[in-house]
Amino acid sequence: MSDIGTTSELSLRVSVATLARILFENPRDGELMLALERKATVHETESGRVIEVKSQPFGGAIRIQNLRIMHDLIGNFHFDSESSRSEQDFRIFIRPSDWAIVREVCIQHLNYATDPILETDPGRELVEEFADALKINLTPEQYISKPVATAVEDEAVPTENIRAKGMSTVRVYRIFEARIIDTSLTHTMMTNSESFSYEDLSELALDAKNGGKRRANSILVLPLKRLMDAYLALSPKERNAPVLFEKNLLDETVPVVLDDITVPKYQRL
Repeated sequence: MSDIGTTSELSLRVSVATLARILFENPRDGELMLALERKATVHETESGRVIEVKSQPFGGAIRIQNLRIMHDLIGNFHFDSESSRSEQDFRIFIRPSDWAIVREVCIQHLNYATDPILETDPGRELVEEFADALKINLTPEQYISKPVATAVEDEAVPTENIRAKGMSTVRVYRIFEARIIDTSLTHTMMTNSESFSYEDLSELALDAKNGGKRRANSILVLPLKRLMDAYLALSPKERNAPVLFEKNLLDETVPVVLDDITVPKYQRL
């Protein structure tokens, strides 16, 4: 049930992940800020080396905590890679006809504060990603989190994930809000955001070697109100794609974590 690979019938990839709306007050003037994970990735293409710098909400794959029960609920599946299998990340291949069942199982179990089948807390991913971006150990005393909503992408699109590049993928996101309440941490986040230019992060990515993939992470801090105003000025269709905001390329998942911003390809529940 949990072997790697695909068959002709297990052809639809499902990715289930958390997205976190990281908010804090600017320690200088009290303005509410949104923190994003800023990633520089080096891609080797036929035409040469390309460096992409893009920002996205903090978050990552949700873990399947009980494979046997999950198999009983949704039927046969394969993990999309050895890495996903070893971590029990919810990145799996299923039969396309089983998507409706898998979708409802995810929505139901992600609504529980604690669940024996699925990981329903963003803490693990936040700790890992803050360590990557800031080289610090985020602790539960530094933030307060709460679930906000679930978003579903029903229309399968080819994934850019290197583990299953090009495979048709549907997605479920559990959205959380995390308020940073540690003033020293907010200062660190502001400093990090201001310290790394596009060129700085690109050079770090070129020098880095992470499992054969060259990349570097930092934090991007943006004023929440200006960002929301920018998204509201766009048509709903334009929000389906990455957006350039104040010279920063923002992933299409950024507006998904913002309240009152409609993104057509995601159904917010």
